[in-house]
Amino acid sequence: MRREEIKSIIEAIMFAYSDPISIGELNNIINEELSRKEIELMLNSLIDEYRENNRGIQIIKLEDKYQMTTNKDYSSFIKKILEPKKKKSLSQATLETLTIIAYKQPVTKVEVEDIRGVKCDKAIQTLLENELIIEAGRLDKIGKPIIYKTTNEFLKLLSIETLEDLPLLDDYEENNNENN
Repeated sequence: MRREEIKSIIEAIMFAYSDPISIGELNNIINEELSRKEIELMLNSLIDEYRENNRGIQIIKLEDKYQMTTNKDYSSFIKKILEPKKKKSLSQATLETLTIIAYKQPVTKVEVEDIRGVKCDKAIQTLLENELIIEAGRLDKIGKPIIYKTTNEFLKLLSIETLEDLPLLDDYEENNNENN
């Protein structure tokens, strides 16, 4: 293989493999009789090309390994795309629906609507989009309704380990009666 082709192979490997990689690993993959020095020269050539052309990517050396990364000059732009999407706050109706699902799970939409006394399609859709609930299967009865349950994301949101850590409903009802 020609030197430029090997350099392109190194570039492709480093792009696809996000972890740092050693010269020895690159040599094993390329499977050519190249010296360590030849591969190091190709890597340094790539590093110089990226730097001279002020490219959006760069190759950095980490001890005895090399890794392709984004150019730190463009980090503010990368942060914008990688920032977690801001989840919209949940409406009162959605919170009520989530509470019912958390305490009664697994539960169907009809059961939630019976408790709330109103339709909850939009609330359930919002909870699914926010990954706070999932479809946990279907009941084996007429219509095979979907059953819902909370997710690990729900537990993380409340900073609890298990559903057993939820406050007891009896405690809430007692506090509510004392305040009235």
